[in-house]
Amino acid sequence: MRLLERIFDLAIIGGGVNGCGIARDAVGRGNTVFLCEMNDLASGTSSWSTKLVHGGLRYLEYYEFRLVREALIEREILWGIAPHIIRPLRFVLPHHAGLRPAWLLRLGLFLYDHIGGRHLLPATRSVDLGRDEVGKPLIPNRYSRAFEYSDCFVDDARLVVLNARDAADKGAEIRTRTRATDIKQSDGVWTVSMVDTLTGERSSIRAKALVNAGGPWVEDVLGRGAGVNAKAKVRLVQGSHIVVKKLYDHDRAYMFQNADGRIIFVIPYQDDFTLIGTTDRDYDGDPAKVKATPEEIEYLCKAASEYLAKPVTPADVVWTYSGVRPLYDDGASEAKAATRDYVFELDTPGGAPLLSIYGGKITTYRRLAEEALERLAPYLRSAKAREGWTGKWPLPGGDMNVSDIDGLIAELQRGYSFLSHEHARRLARAYGTRALKLLGDAKSASDLGQAFGATLTEREVRYLMANEWAVTAEDIVWRRSKLGLRLSADEIAALSDWIATHAVPQSPLLEAGGRS
Repeated sequence: MRLLERIFDLAIIGGGVNGCGIARDAVGRGNTVFLCEMNDLASGTSSWSTKLVHGGLRYLEYYEFRLVREALIEREILWGIAPHIIRPLRFVLPHHAGLRPAWLLRLGLFLYDHIGGRHLLPATRSVDLGRDEVGKPLIPNRYSRAFEYSDCFVDDARLVVLNARDAADKGAEIRTRTRATDIKQSDGVWTVSMVDTLTGERSSIRAKALVNAGGPWVEDVLGRGAGVNAKAKVRLVQGSHIVVKKLYDHDRAYMFQNADGRIIFVIPYQDDFTLIGTTDRDYDGDPAKVKATPEEIEYLCKAASEYLAKPVTPADVVWTYSGVRPLYDDGASEAKAATRDYVFELDTPGGAPLLSIYGGKITTYRRLAEEALERLAPYLRSAKAREGWTGKWPLPGGDMNVSDIDGLIAELQRGYSFLSHEHARRLARAYGTRALKLLGDAKSASDLGQAFGATLTEREVRYLMANEWAVTAEDIVWRRSKLGLRLSADEIAALSDWIATHAVPQSPLLEAGGRS
């Protein structure tokens, strides 16, 4: 077994949004940081979300005012630091007679507009569904009025990867496909034993403090020799989504109320598709094997068809995905009522701090990271340095104004005239200003190497393998991009074959920064 002599200030187990967010914040404050993830970054809960940076309007029903306020504040902060992967999205909430009364919806949206310091996003407005284009996809004469409010859409997996990339740019060591097999403390220092799941190589690192950001596996991590008895418990809640061909032409999303008290979102997705979700059901299986069930698919189709003029059927579904949310178990009677807030549990066996994280949501990951470092401040030499910096410093590729994305697309097409508008737009939305580094000195399409389909090229694949820890075709087509919806099975297989013969070491080849 290989043992690293260096003792890190902080080791993190888990490469989801919380783990990578903490890694970024901690290294930016001057701490030495190590992170290991047993699979790919964002391969668990973080890539299976509803793709929203939002306050959580429905959480107001459960009096989670602190969580909603924090999430609303974070919504515009995250948009500001990552305008390439986060964009504003307007939501239409039809009034459904017999469910929540209109006055309650107005009150909730008034709070939503005012408790979170909204500055850039437009306010709520009332909508006459008989006159506005957003009423056209709905069942005629059933719904007459609605409310339109603001939230944001996010590429969730890329948010995770960009936090890891920024952490690595600042000196953190990020290891994927590396499973922590044993954690022990001795003389105030943690030793984390690991195995590379691809090669079988074993190694260990030592750290002064340890964060357990294992998500659905948070309790499993504690069972690997940590020597602590957790008081908090995790509640695993399955959330499934379906994707269908584009249901309507306008650019707004919908929030539909259901008779069972739940809500679903219907969201424009990847230009030619519509995303519908989510479900909420307790889950007791293996989080790595969760799949959307036929009952969930039927539920989502039925819920959407309660509103849409053209019914959605299981036969319309082109893709499904499902994830397990590791919620803090607050004893709620139903999964839909379980808190989405986060809870920390700090243990100090032998004087070595171990911070375990329960719950949380994508929108509040940055604040969660700040609070995690506040909890660890007595044990880290640099925990108090540069507090709040992550809300001001852009994520990789995000060094532009929130309104500059169209300008970047135009810049890419001027500098690389062989790119189609679709290709330039996709690169700008995925990589921001770093798309210029990815394209480099290319003068023609042939300079980008082999074309795999759907605008994916060899140059981009090499970039992802060298700079974003991509190892498999799945990493590339479902997490680094969402091109799996556009590529055929044969094209994905060809990409997988190419990767198998062109694998490169995962060492960063790109210097920090955006435009050169």
